[in-house]
Amino acid sequence: HVQLVESGGGSAQTGGSLRLSCTASGSTSSRNCMGWFRQVPGKEREAVSSIYSDTGRTNYVDSVKGRFTISQDNAKNMVYLQMNSLKPEDTAMYYCAAKGSVRSGSCYPDATFSYFGQGTQVTVS
Repeated sequence: HVQLVESGGGSAQTGGSLRLSCTASGSTSSRNCMGWFRQVPGKEREAVSSIYSDTGRTNYVDSVKGRFTISQDNAKNMVYLQMNSLKPEDTAMYYCAAKGSVRSGSCYPDATFSYFGQGTQVTVS
C-alpha cells in the first residue's frame, strides 16, 4: 500500500512561484513512477508531470512546460513540484500520484496512476 501526503500549497500572485512537496511511503516497487495532477471543480483531474524514480526522467504536459519542474529525493522519499511563472489558470487542487512496476517508457503524465494523496490547494490571482 502506498501513502502520499502533499504540502506546500497556498496563494501566489501571477508570475510568482510555489513549491509543492510530496512525502511517499509504502512499497517502493508500487511507486517507481511518481507524478502530479491537478483538478478544478467541475473538471476532470489533469495530469501535469511525471518522474521515473530509477533514472529521474521527467515529462510534462504542454501547459506547464518551461514553468514547472518535477524533482525527487529518493533518500527522503520525497517528490517536489517547483512552479514558476504562475498563471491564474494554474489555480487548482494539486495531487501527488504514484504507480508502480512500470518501465521508464511507461512513466508519463497520464490517467493510469493508481495512488493519490489528499491534495493541496494552489490559488493564483
